[in-house]
Amino acid sequence: MAKRDYYEILGVDSNVDDTTLKSAYRKQAMKYHPDRNPGDSAAEASFKEVNEAYEVLKDPQKRSAYDQYGHAAFEQGGPGGGAGFGGMGGGFSDIFEDLFGDFMGGQQGGGGRSRQTRGSDLRYNLEISLEDAYYGKQMEIKIPTTIECESCEGSGAEAGSEPVTCQTCQGHGKVRAQQGFFTIERTCPNCQGQGRIIENPCKTCRGEGRTQKEKTLSVNIPAGVDDGNRIRLSGEGEAGMRGGPTGDLYIFLAVDDHRIFQRDGQNIHCRVPIPFTVATLGGDIEVPTLDGARAKVSITSGTQSGRKFRLRGKGMPVMNSHSHGDMYIHTIVETPVNLTKRQKELLKEFEAEGKGTHSPESEGFFSRVKDFLADLKD
Repeated sequence: MAKRDYYEILGVDSNVDDTTLKSAYRKQAMKYHPDRNPGDSAAEASFKEVNEAYEVLKDPQKRSAYDQYGHAAFEQGGPGGGAGFGGMGGGFSDIFEDLFGDFMGGQQGGGGRSRQTRGSDLRYNLEISLEDAYYGKQMEIKIPTTIECESCEGSGAEAGSEPVTCQTCQGHGKVRAQQGFFTIERTCPNCQGQGRIIENPCKTCRGEGRTQKEKTLSVNIPAGVDDGNRIRLSGEGEAGMRGGPTGDLYIFLAVDDHRIFQRDGQNIHCRVPIPFTVATLGGDIEVPTLDGARAKVSITSGTQSGRKFRLRGKGMPVMNSHSHGDMYIHTIVETPVNLTKRQKELLKEFEAEGKGTHSPESEGFFSRVKDFLADLKD
């Protein structure tokens, strides 16, 4: 069966430039790659056909011979005899290079650029009070971390020397091995993926390019932060290996419980006990607020335990805003204790005078209980 035209296989014109040719090849190779078409013999055949076409057209001499003589240029005895694709052979590694060369850092033949490793991000747990969360605060923290070695300035090499290009991987940090149809890529065992070898390591950092140190940092806690919020300090994490970029520091905030107030988002809640006389007759009480002031709350007569009174704008500040949440007062009606004989007599007189009308909730509950028991007997 006659071979298809190489330009037709790649879907390009005969006057195509190298960049467009390479792009077209990548598109076709990805389309018919065996990994994307498992068990598809037709796709496998097309993949080989695409590779064969590109192997010829990417080489200026082979392309010139093909343009002049066609497929005959690579048949035995032809002008290009013996230079054919010949199945996969050693040419597949070059094709793999074209497809995945960018993954290797875009360097061919030993560029020697060191593979710098970014430093790790750090986490710091910081506990603050509810007052600190309300007002905001500037705080100093101490963190153990790694910094760039001052002796070698992060290179990892002793002063007066420089890291050299790894000869095993030619500076790529990775090596390849041909295994039948596939090319396997792995981290270079000689330089551990760094791309360069330090023959004379720095005595201070032992070739790592960084040393241990405790740093003191100033942290701005904005007003309105909540439990679980985090603050990111860019570049304050661990130093990178051999001059690599520094990681970040993440400060996770935990707001301590308060002995008086409870927080719910931007709102503040406070349970306030009130005398039963105030709850019964009504009156004014003063309650503390988180800003250290006191606020007056008017208690209406007949107030029961659990009733809420709202103080607008007395809650937590909203971050990056001038607004505040609200504060809620939860009343707890306190039962009097340690009564005198006279006080008890007055309460008995009060009970006798009321004839059950002063406790509507209690009377309503026991009325429902009575109806419930009666229904059980029917």
